[in-house]
Amino acid sequence: MKTILITGIGGLTPRSIAKIIREKHPDYKLIGCDIEKKSIGFYEKGLLDERYVCPLCTSEDYFPFIEKLTAERGIDYAFVQPEAEIVQWGAYFDKHGKYPCPVFMGCTLLSKSLKDKSVMAELLEDTEFIPKTIKVTHADPRIEDVENKIGFPCWIRATQGTGGLGSLKLRDINSYRSWLLINSDIPEFTVSEFLPGRHLANQMLYYNGEYIKGASLECVEYVMVNAAPSHVTGNTHFGRFLNEDRINAFCDRCIKYLENKLGVKAHGILSFDLKEDKNGELKVTEVNIRHMAYTGVMAHVGFDLIEDTIRIMEDGGCQNVSREPFFHFDKPYVFLRDVDTIPIILDSEEEFDTF
Repeated sequence: MKTILITGIGGLTPRSIAKIIREKHPDYKLIGCDIEKKSIGFYEKGLLDERYVCPLCTSEDYFPFIEKLTAERGIDYAFVQPEAEIVQWGAYFDKHGKYPCPVFMGCTLLSKSLKDKSVMAELLEDTEFIPKTIKVTHADPRIEDVENKIGFPCWIRATQGTGGLGSLKLRDINSYRSWLLINSDIPEFTVSEFLPGRHLANQMLYYNGEYIKGASLECVEYVMVNAAPSHVTGNTHFGRFLNEDRINAFCDRCIKYLENKLGVKAHGILSFDLKEDKNGELKVTEVNIRHMAYTGVMAHVGFDLIEDTIRIMEDGGCQNVSREPFFHFDKPYVFLRDVDTIPIILDSEEEFDTF
């Protein structure tokens, strides 16, 4: 039996990870922590064996808390999910030469570079990988650059955060000025060319620079679209699993470019969000340094990076992880998700025609 710590347990992705581990390893002990005592993961029946409210990861009390918890509860390894925590765990490693307990994550430089979308945009500037993008702030809104370098329509979003924070399609300079005023509490934004094509996602596993496996899907419709001005939220209501090798190849080229640019090796789980431009060409909108929200749904149709992560941490390497850089699903699966309900997987879209 193993004892596993899962951080940020109030979030959708950590809870999804916990549920898959419960299914595959019912004898494992799961400990969850979060900064918020009202986190839903604390109260979901059968999800955790133990629960703890922890300090903010930027607090001086955070790592003493984690170190004590690891020692007293005999934690074998951890799934660290919030990106802010991943960066802090990387800084801990840089300082101490080890993590508080075994984890599977990349180096601090790559993590910090991808966490901030404006830094990622600067690293990928003038490449095939991203749309035309600039960083703007309230102090320097770069009105002329937005009009002349990017043009309208364009897309604006916060440089950090999930769920499309601050996202909106802007049609003219007046809507840009208004959006800055409305979102005065968000310090930085990126403004990029508007991409009208499909919204795609790709989840990949790297081990010391080797691309081990990856699989992709299309986000077709979103949960609670009317709650967001952009009608794009961080949760997909209806999605399709895809067997399109070009998506995996494109994302791997992007990672290899970043490895070369930064002088590091990719390691851990990397999750892409992409959009197609008007010509159908792929463009990166963000890269997450962790499992993405669909990781549990993907596990149920054969692409299980949660189990692969467990194998790596328990084996001390990826010798028992299958090499599938162009993973293909065995059916044209689709999925349905919503708030407060378990996702539903269908064998194909043909099931929609049974009514």
